[in-house]
Amino acid sequence: MKMIVGLGNPGRKYEQTKHNIGFMVVDAIAQMHQASFKGSAFEAEVASFFLNGEKILLVKPQTFMNESGRAVGPLMTYFGVYPEELVVVYDDLDLALGKIRLRQKGSAGGHNGIKSIIAHLNTTVFDRIKVGIDRPLPGRTVVDHVLSPFGKEDLPIVLGSIDKAVEASIDYLTNGDFIATMNRFN
Repeated sequence: MKMIVGLGNPGRKYEQTKHNIGFMVVDAIAQMHQASFKGSAFEAEVASFFLNGEKILLVKPQTFMNESGRAVGPLMTYFGVYPEELVVVYDDLDLALGKIRLRQKGSAGGHNGIKSIIAHLNTTVFDRIKVGIDRPLPGRTVVDHVLSPFGKEDLPIVLGSIDKAVEASIDYLTNGDFIATMNRFN
């Protein structure tokens, strides 16, 4: 079993914001595999499908970004998912818009959703797909930047990065080797 967690904030207000790009990626994977999200007892929306005989869970925590681990940790325990079977997809300020970067471990790098997951799992060793959202323009705060929608002129680039993140996710789910997927997509 594998679990792909897309990070974001729940609610219509945040749907198209930069901080919700993780949700956008898992939504695209769900659509591709005709999987529907349903609420769970673990403060998350969960969808599932089978790929090559393996069950794949797609997760969108509904705890708000800063408490993502509160949903992810208990879900992993309930489904018996190990950290090496987890992939977290999230926004990254330090990557240019349109870029993705895959990593197997590391610090939170200032990302509060990742900080929360690290705290709840008690490990920094889990796979990640970072999707670039760029730094805020001068005069704008990080909070304003991540909680604002993408500009219309950026949408083709954003859709391209979502497609790349979906492609990387499916590549990994198909071959089962995150390092091989990293080598292909980084």
